[in-house]
Amino acid sequence: MKINGNAIKPGNIIEHQNMQWRAIKCMAVKPGKGGAFNQVELKNLKTGSKLNERFRANEVVERLSIDTRKYQYLFSTDDMMTFMDAETYEQIELPVTLVGEQKVFLQEGMQVILEIVDDQPIGVDLPEQVIQEVIETELVVKGQTASSSYKPAILDNNLRIMVPPHITVGTKVIVATIDCTYVGKEKT
Repeated sequence: MKINGNAIKPGNIIEHQNMQWRAIKCMAVKPGKGGAFNQVELKNLKTGSKLNERFRANEVVERLSIDTRKYQYLFSTDDMMTFMDAETYEQIELPVTLVGEQKVFLQEGMQVILEIVDDQPIGVDLPEQVIQEVIETELVVKGQTASSSYKPAILDNNLRIMVPPHITVGTKVIVATIDCTYVGKEKT
């Protein structure tokens, strides 16, 4: 499907320079001089390399259609991950690089969405939020009551994030998988 350059959104898969790319970040820029453009950070689906590109509204790019299928994450070995099709129970092995930095959030039995273009898996879509336990954090500094102050914490998947001062060791927190940020405290 052909789309204008200013219609590219994060997550879109496009054909550019005869390669397949995923749009990671998009920012509409309207400079004082000249026409507006869409500044897009692209990630190559095969090599993982990144590219920053400007697309003007009158430029046309090919947006690729993505098939999605539900899979269940089973386990990982050194550089491969095993998933099972939720309908056929067929297992598939994929390289860890397909998930990228979000691999720290994968938990056994987690339901994920596999993105497929031309019968080739190109990405794994995790749930937007996961629950993790805080295993290490600093004590609250007395007098540090500003609502915007955060402190570092290490989660049970060894990820380091910033949390509000009231979070203590053993607290289960909700974390956004897209940018590894604190969302809230798990309601019990």
